[in-house]
Amino acid sequence: MGLSEGSGQRDTEALLPVTQAMELRKRNYYVERPLLNQEQLEELGCLTTGTGTLEWRTWFRCSYTRARALLFQHLPVLAWLPRYPVRDWLLGDLLAGLSVAIMQLPQGLAYALLAGLPPVFGLYSSFYPVFIYFLFGTSRHISVGTFAVMSVMVGSVTESLAPDKDFLQAENATVNEEARDAVRVQLATTLSVLVGLFQVGLGLVHFGFVVTYLSEPLVRGYTTAASVQVFVSQLKYVFGLQLSSRSGPLSLIYTVLEVCQKLPQSVVGTVVTALVAGVVLVLVKLLNDKLQRYLPLPIPGELLTLIGATGISYGVGLKHRFGVDVVGDIPAGLVPPVAPKPQLFASLVGFAFTIAVVGFAIAISLGKIFALRHGYRVDSNQELVALGLSNLIGGIFQCFPVSCSMSRSLVQEGAGGNTQVAGAVSSLFILIIILKLGELFRDLPKAVLAAAIIVNLKGMMKQFTDICSLWKANREDLLIWLVTFVATILLNLDLGLAVAVVFSLLLVVFRTQLPHYSVLGQVPDTDIYLDVAEYSEAREVPGVKIFRSSATMYFANAELYSDALKQRCGVDVDHLISRKKKLVKKQEQKLKRLKKLQKKTATSKGTSVSIEVNSSARDMESNNLEDSKAEGEGPAMSCGDGASACPERKAMDLPAVSTGNELEGTAASGQEGAKAPDVSNLKALGLPQPHFHSLVLDLGALSFVDTVCLKSLKNIFRDFREIEVEVYMAACRSPVVAQLEAGHFFDASITKQHLFASVHDAVLFALQHPRSSPASPVLMTKL
Repeated sequence: MGLSEGSGQRDTEALLPVTQAMELRKRNYYVERPLLNQEQLEELGCLTTGTGTLEWRTWFRCSYTRARALLFQHLPVLAWLPRYPVRDWLLGDLLAGLSVAIMQLPQGLAYALLAGLPPVFGLYSSFYPVFIYFLFGTSRHISVGTFAVMSVMVGSVTESLAPDKDFLQAENATVNEEARDAVRVQLATTLSVLVGLFQVGLGLVHFGFVVTYLSEPLVRGYTTAASVQVFVSQLKYVFGLQLSSRSGPLSLIYTVLEVCQKLPQSVVGTVVTALVAGVVLVLVKLLNDKLQRYLPLPIPGELLTLIGATGISYGVGLKHRFGVDVVGDIPAGLVPPVAPKPQLFASLVGFAFTIAVVGFAIAISLGKIFALRHGYRVDSNQELVALGLSNLIGGIFQCFPVSCSMSRSLVQEGAGGNTQVAGAVSSLFILIIILKLGELFRDLPKAVLAAAIIVNLKGMMKQFTDICSLWKANREDLLIWLVTFVATILLNLDLGLAVAVVFSLLLVVFRTQLPHYSVLGQVPDTDIYLDVAEYSEAREVPGVKIFRSSATMYFANAELYSDALKQRCGVDVDHLISRKKKLVKKQEQKLKRLKKLQKKTATSKGTSVSIEVNSSARDMESNNLEDSKAEGEGPAMSCGDGASACPERKAMDLPAVSTGNELEGTAASGQEGAKAPDVSNLKALGLPQPHFHSLVLDLGALSFVDTVCLKSLKNIFRDFREIEVEVYMAACRSPVVAQLEAGHFFDASITKQHLFASVHDAVLFALQHPRSSPASPVLMTKL
């Protein structure tokens, strides 16, 4: 700690001229000001009750400036494209766009298989959404298009709602692939429209903050589990197996078991093709890593592998001779727009919302990473709108839901991409392939696409190392990661995400319910107060107890706050109050008996009677001490003439009665005794007193208050005042003070004079005025 302070001081002095640095070392800083409670602080700072402007009034105002700002906000390309530096950025964007397109082609074909659709729809999803994002997006570096996690989520929907068993042909028990693909395409495109509607709607109502509920450990655990799902889904293409479509909880486990069961039925040609393609892709990636500094562009391993595999498949005849499944016909040209089917909305709405949130979470996470790296800002709400429009318009043009790819985004940045012009270039390249070159890939083996997908999962599979890093850094985040991963693996992608979010929020609630409570002590010669259990130099202020919680107090932890406070104070407050009430009640009963006896004797047969009351404070204290030692027994009474002379008094436990000439004097003393001195304090009652006279609550961590918090604070004031301890509050923020006022917390017994600007103010005031409230003295603090 000393080393860090010394280095910080040296850094500060290095920024100053030599003379100022030398003077800084010699200075001792003092702050002299009066002690400030909340009332004085508001007066000194001139608190103003600002009249909040009604923002809705400005919503309906129209002007050229406002219309122009709204247009640029929702169509950002108009803001940055006219200022595009062609000489500086165009070449880099062209090269980056070409590199991304080379990756986009094989990934589009492969990820369409993940979604359970014909490969050509992966090309459509690599063109329309990318161009739409070019117009509406605010991130300059992310590559929008097909993504493995999104594709496998779409595939779980299409395979669950349109399973193979629904399209079996009766005559030969084979699947009618044409009819099945038509239904699945309709499901996927309708799902894309719904996802787009959700994202656009959430973006327009500025709901971009929803992604904050998806923490980084949650997203990484989810994408890791999704990568496992992707890997398992490609096993049927690697081994050439016909597997039954499964969805719902434990579907992944059943699929793995079925793959293991049918391994003897694997097609040897398909397995060899997948292995060769996988080895080639891995070698090319290793070569790219080794030669990264010498190559202007990375070697397009996926594209070269696809071209080579297609040529070999066509020349050798892998499909006919070895039974290797190939992509098949890829229609050339674009398809006309098709309206979504509203009848499917009810069955797809739940899946659509989940996919919309996950897709946005992945896109905005990557977008913010690149924005921080290159020094610009990403608008989360506009990103929702841009991604939503990409999915909405793409769904109308036969695309399935998309997001952004981490691998392609890194390539786009590394190849010199500066803006979304690179995305536009890649989409135009994909358009050329759709129009003219797509049909050339009809003989491409599906096993090669599966191998490309599995090799590209390397980055997400590396996220398993998060377990070790989170174990060292934060065990709670590790728990979120593990629960998210296990829930997604066992319950599938949609239910797994729901379980992960609920668990993450419950863990936050649990952590606020069990914050760190501490008793503070003063660091000598400073106004700094630290936890006495953590800092050996921190010393408790004699007579003052300072209590702090690391979290805000609200309905979920208000009772725990009160319990921890009473426990850390070292006084059994509830038991002490209970004993005090019992003793006070006994005193009241004594006084009532004395008054009744006085009235009875004063009216008895005309005989003068006086009541001899032992009302001295010393005797009362001795009686109460005996009461506290022997609970449940009556006070010890003395009979002046002996026990035999007053059996009635002994039986009734009443004071001695004398007759005769002592009437007037003793009657007066009886009336005086009936009034009795104040014996309700702890010392007079013979109860142990707390070792402190003041309690200071450090409420600096309080960010808001609710009704339960207000009641708990009032109960703390009441309980500690019962045991003769004055309570003060310190370091409340202005919004919290306003909420205290709105909740009618302050009254005649609790005022703003009990609320101080800092803990040090409250401590000094408590030391100088333990049981009163005079004017504040001057505070001198050595800093």
